[in-house]
Amino acid sequence: MRLLFRVAVALIVALALLLGALLVLPGDKIADLAADQVEAQTGRALEIGGPVKFSLWPVLGVRADDVSFANANWVGTEAPPMLQAERVSIGLDAAALIRGDVRVKEIRAVAPALHLATRADGQGNWVFGEVANTQAVGAGTSGTSAGYIIEKLVLERASLTYAAFGAAPIVQSGLDLELLWPEPDGTADLSWILRPAGEPVEVVAEIGSFKSFLEGQVASVGATLRAGGGRARFDGRASIAGDASGRFTLEAVDTGKVLNALGLEDPGLSPGLGKSIVLGTDATFTTDGRLALRDLTVKLDQNELTGDADVVLSAVPQVTARLEAGDLDVSGLTEASGAAATSEASSSGWSKDPIDVSALALFNGSIGVKLKSLDTGSVKLGMSDLNLSVDRARAVLGISQAAIFGGQVSGQLVANNRNGLSVGGKLNANNIDLNQALGQLADIHSMNGEALTQLEFLGVGNDMDTIMRSLSGKGWFEVGKGFFTGFDLEELMRSGQGNGGSTVFDSLTASYVLRNGNLLNEDLLMLIKGLRIEGEGRIGLGAQDLDYTFLPQATHNGQALRIPVKVTGPWVDPSIRPDLSQILEAEIELKKDEVEAQAKEFAREKLEAEFDTQIDPEADLEEVLKDELEKKAKDSLFKLLGVD
Repeated sequence: MRLLFRVAVALIVALALLLGALLVLPGDKIADLAADQVEAQTGRALEIGGPVKFSLWPVLGVRADDVSFANANWVGTEAPPMLQAERVSIGLDAAALIRGDVRVKEIRAVAPALHLATRADGQGNWVFGEVANTQAVGAGTSGTSAGYIIEKLVLERASLTYAAFGAAPIVQSGLDLELLWPEPDGTADLSWILRPAGEPVEVVAEIGSFKSFLEGQVASVGATLRAGGGRARFDGRASIAGDASGRFTLEAVDTGKVLNALGLEDPGLSPGLGKSIVLGTDATFTTDGRLALRDLTVKLDQNELTGDADVVLSAVPQVTARLEAGDLDVSGLTEASGAAATSEASSSGWSKDPIDVSALALFNGSIGVKLKSLDTGSVKLGMSDLNLSVDRARAVLGISQAAIFGGQVSGQLVANNRNGLSVGGKLNANNIDLNQALGQLADIHSMNGEALTQLEFLGVGNDMDTIMRSLSGKGWFEVGKGFFTGFDLEELMRSGQGNGGSTVFDSLTASYVLRNGNLLNEDLLMLIKGLRIEGEGRIGLGAQDLDYTFLPQATHNGQALRIPVKVTGPWVDPSIRPDLSQILEAEIELKKDEVEAQAKEFAREKLEAEFDTQIDPEADLEEVLKDELEKKAKDSLFKLLGVD
């Protein structure tokens, strides 16, 4: 017991002598000792430009102003120091110091500027050369000098610049960070507040085996980010280099607010497209920029999609995804943009507002979607299998099958924005309900029936009006039994008054070409009971007008009766009337033929009497007259010459 008492007294005396020696040391001497020790531990220079003060209570430690810590040599001579701070204070564990361990209770830096960078092999400038490989940060090691432990690190009003190799630097300011690391082989708790747009963004993380994590090994990580009322959570494993694998979840009641809090622009997403988001997925990310999402579920407002996706992050991300969905409603897109062309077609023509297709340049890749239904506001799809391929601002929507307008459509649609916007496609469709199709696409509700059709088209322009006026292409359609409203061809044939009512037909076929925004047709054929109706003319898809002629033909008392019907004017209020000019022309032509026949018969009879000869009714009277006159001239000449 006496021996133990002597040892205790000796330790107390030794500590008193050590503290006394430290208290009488000048501040600049303490600064020199600290700088020498840091450089020995890290291989980097520590410079203290301001005064250094020593504290004994409540924590043994030092405080220094105007502190800078050198950067790695490979960063470059013109690079700023890795760390600069207005003030740095270090608190030590006195009991651990007596045992020969440097246990830092707290490091606090005021207004530090931290410059982090990585080189081509992924190593960061926070790795201190060979020292980091031979001496574990945070624990003593046998065969080396004593290690050091940092229990708490606090950064107040910090700024951070992070320059990954080959990438543009990321700059953040107004940061507050607190790192708690009580046990060298244990878990570190990190609390980090960022202000990229002024509003606080909070990151809270737990990193298991923090010492191994700092050494570049993979460790368990749990992290939560809160911003703008939204929350993101990651639970899995990660390394300090950036590799990570685990479960990622995201909830954002207002996506715009979350993006604004992160310093990003609010894209103004419409309901159904992600105004609110709930997402969950198993995610794997590698440092070469590859992100794999498995067991993905994402809810965009009322819409839910599931599937898998792979993303290669670069200047233009490469995306490959296969998704499935139930009933999708994106009608808010049409309502918000006011771009529903059909709503304007009835009064003021197609919209001349510029069409923004900048989204076509956001990514390259292929996204396949199988869905139960899709409501775009202007067009509604049923069960469909679609694939969107995007390559350098050119998008191709492949339609394996799509239920639309009561029928089925297959083919592809193309939007190309490489050198101005152009749209085109080739579609095959069957059992299409014409009332639905024309009603939703052009606000025309006068045609009813089911159609089989094929269409190829191309339009160029940056607004709907220009595109519609530039349309070119070709197509054809066939319709079985149906009817159209607006005029009654049967009544028109009977009385000449057919405006109003409906025309019921047994079949309708036509082919057409598209040229300069006009649909041109010459072979329309419609069968209505005892009527055969042909048609030809122009339908102005761009100008939204009509100049079309129907040619009904009926048989009465064995004679064909034709009364052309002219349809002209705007789509919304066309003029429908019999074309009497064609009837009169036909009648005049008929009378003209009769008069010519009578005159020919009279002339033939006169010639027969004059020349005393029979003339074939089919003979050319002009030639007969010429021959007879020539004969009489010869006879007269011979008589004059006395020749028989």
